[in-house]
Amino acid sequence: MHVLILGGTTEARRLAELLAAGQPAGLRVTTSLAGRVSAPRTPPGEVRIGGFGGAEGLAAWLRGHAVDLLVDATHPFADTITRNAAHAAATTRVPLLALRRPGWRPVEGDVWHEAGSLAEAAELLPALGRRVFLTIGRMGLAAFAALADPWFLVRSVDAPEAPCPPRMEVLLDRGPFTLDGERELLRRHRIDVLVTKDSGGAATAPKLTAAREAGLPVLVVRRPPVPEGVPVVAEPAQAAQWVREAQAGHRP
Repeated sequence: MHVLILGGTTEARRLAELLAAGQPAGLRVTTSLAGRVSAPRTPPGEVRIGGFGGAEGLAAWLRGHAVDLLVDATHPFADTITRNAAHAAATTRVPLLALRRPGWRPVEGDVWHEAGSLAEAAELLPALGRRVFLTIGRMGLAAFAALADPWFLVRSVDAPEAPCPPRMEVLLDRGPFTLDGERELLRRHRIDVLVTKDSGGAATAPKLTAAREAGLPVLVVRRPPVPEGVPVVAEPAQAAQWVREAQAGHRP
């Protein structure tokens, strides 16, 4: 049985590790990485890097490599590949599972404002603050490029490319981040508003706690929904169980 994991997340890597544990006979695992990060953390098993060429290209890859199961464990905001995966799975009749870490939820003391997209977040931002901690990754900065007044501290794994906000400082760093570190960062840069995607997970959550402690508003971009009809699990162990059950049913 051949399993293709659409990866690039901690959960995808953990799933590959779980499937590799004990080296189960007859299970081939390939993880696909988009190649947008210069030095990705590669999981066990086979690894491919690069895009597929849209939904039809992914469907052709599934057929050409005799893929039996497809797990979409991409970032919750990787909407294009998620829609392509749903289309390709339907076209090829390959069972598809989405692995999505749970989103964040506000708690008492949070001052959250929600936006349905990066464009909407850019419209709402000027009313919330002038010194912005922007933690949306390097791919979405174009949405804020027209904002000339606010100053942005942009944190990303790799250096962003234009278009970018004109008043910007870039901090190259990779999580997990500590609460003490996030507190100091907000203080040192005199941040008065945080902008983030609802990525979920613990690695980058301390910024939310630091913002709550400081009484700062947080502009949260809601994640896009998983395509209708695609089953979703929250934990790598659940996805691994789905694969093992399918493999058990696949054996003659």
